[in-house]
Amino acid sequence: MPRESVPPPRPGLAAGDTILLPRDTNQARGLARYALDFLFRAPRPLGAATLRLLERFHLDSVGCGVSALALAANAPTVLRREALAAAPAAGSTGAVCFGSPRRCRAEKAVVANASAVREWDSNGTNFGYDREKGRTAGEFGHNDFYPVAVAAATEAGLGGDATLRIMLLIDEIRGRLAEVFALRRYSIDHVHHGAVACAAAYTAALGGTEDEVESAIGLVVAHYVPFRAIRAGHQLSDSKGASAALAAETALMSGRRALAGFVGPQDVFRNPLAIYRLHEPSPAGCSPFDLELGTGGDAFAIHAMHFKLGLYEHQSAGALQSLVDLFAAHPGLANAVDDIRRLRVRIYEPAYSIIADPAKRTPTTRQSADHSLPYILARTLLKARGLSANAAQGWEALMLLPDDYADAAIRDPRAADLIARIEIEHGGPDYDARYPDGIPTSVEIDHTTLGTLAGGLVQHPLGHARSDAGRTAALVDLKFDRLVAGAVDDPRRLRERMYLAGRGPEEIAELYAFPIHGVDPG
Repeated sequence: MPRESVPPPRPGLAAGDTILLPRDTNQARGLARYALDFLFRAPRPLGAATLRLLERFHLDSVGCGVSALALAANAPTVLRREALAAAPAAGSTGAVCFGSPRRCRAEKAVVANASAVREWDSNGTNFGYDREKGRTAGEFGHNDFYPVAVAAATEAGLGGDATLRIMLLIDEIRGRLAEVFALRRYSIDHVHHGAVACAAAYTAALGGTEDEVESAIGLVVAHYVPFRAIRAGHQLSDSKGASAALAAETALMSGRRALAGFVGPQDVFRNPLAIYRLHEPSPAGCSPFDLELGTGGDAFAIHAMHFKLGLYEHQSAGALQSLVDLFAAHPGLANAVDDIRRLRVRIYEPAYSIIADPAKRTPTTRQSADHSLPYILARTLLKARGLSANAAQGWEALMLLPDDYADAAIRDPRAADLIARIEIEHGGPDYDARYPDGIPTSVEIDHTTLGTLAGGLVQHPLGHARSDAGRTAALVDLKFDRLVAGAVDDPRRLRERMYLAGRGPEEIAELYAFPIHGVDPG
C-alpha cells in the first residue's frame, strides 16, 4: 500500500474536470502533484464511458500480447525468457509475465509484457490532436503501457479500480503530451511520452513523494531519450516493436532509484538543455507548452484514441475502409480480383511518406510489411479473393491477422503481382487539411469488366475515435477472439477475466498468470 509519507490532500485542486499546468511553472512538479492527487489524495469520480473505453483498450492489448507469445514472436519471447530468470528485487513482490505464475523483477516483467502487447503493432493508437482546444502537435502514440499499471498495482497491493486509475493516468499524461509536443520533428521516438507518463504513475502508485515522482520524471527525460533510428532503413528490426517496452523499463528503473533516494534533475520541462526547450526555445522560465490534464468525469485524452481492427499501420485504416466499402458495393469484385488493372490510392501527409515509401513496396520482414500500404492492400485483396461467392465481405471477413504477415505470406508472388498494380498518390492540400481530425483516403479501382470503381473519400474509418462506437466495439471483441483462438482454452472466459473493475489485489497480482498454449509457464 502507499507509504505513510504520502502528504495529505493538496488544497486548491481544480474544481472542474481538468487542471492546467502553465508553461511558466515547474510542470514536472505539477505532474507529480497531479499523479498523487489523481490516484490517492483527491481522486474524483471517473465517467462510465471513460471506464468502458479503458477496459476495452486494455482487453485489446492483452489479445495482441497473448497472440504474439503463442506464435513465438522473437522479441517478446527473448524478453520474457530474460524476465523469468530475474527474481524480484529485495523488498518487492515483483510481477508476473503473461502465461506464468512466477514472480519476476517488476521492470523485467513489464518489458516482456509490453513487448508482447506491442509486437503486432495492432493495439490502440493516438494522434495527439484536440481540435477544440487547439492542441494539434499531432504526435503518435499507442496504448502499450498497461503492464506498468498492473505491475505497480501488484507491488503496491492495489485492486482493480486502482489499477484502472493508474492505466488512465498513464494514457492521460502521454496523450496530452502528444497534443502539445511533437517528438518526431526532432527524430525522437514517440514512446518517450509514454516513459514520462510511466515514471510519474509508477512512482506515485508505489507511494512516492512529490520530490520522488519529480526525480523519476527528471531521470527519464535526462538519461533515456530514444531516437527514431529504430524506424530508419528499408527493413525494420525487433527494436521497432520493443521500443515502448524498453521505454517502460527505463521508467520503472528511474522510479525505483527515485524511491531509493536518488535525486534526479528538477524542473526538467523548463530546463534549457532538456529535449523540450532545446528543440523549441522558449522565454526564460517557460516550457514550450501549457499542459491541461483530466481529473474526473470523461475529460480524458483516451476519448480521442483509436482502435485497429487487425494488423496494419493505423494510417492505412482509411484505405482499408474504402476498399471494404468497395467490396460491399460491388459483390462481384471479390471473385474478380485478378481482373484489377490498377488500384489507385490518394492519401495525406504524413501517411504518404510513412506507409507509401517506395522502399516498402518490397517488404521482407513483418515489421516492414505492416507499415507498407501496398502490401496491406494486396493482402486484403487476396483475402477477398478467397471468399465464397455469397460470403459477407466486410471487416469481419477481411480482418488482417498474424498469418497475413508470416514469411510465406510476405514472399507470396501473388502479393507482389498485386502490389505492382497499386499506385499511391499524395492527395494534396485538401487531404492534408483533413488530418489528423480524420484519416482522409480514397481508393479507386480500374477493373477490366466492372470499369472504374470509386470508393469515395473516407475520413473516419471504423476503429477511429469518431466512428460508430458500437460497431467498432463488436469488431474489437471479434479481433480479440481471433487473436487468442488456439492460444487459450476459452477466449470468452479470458475476456471476462480481464475485466478489472471491482477485482481484489490478489486477482490483479495474478491477472496475467493464465496459461498460454505452447508457452513455457516458467
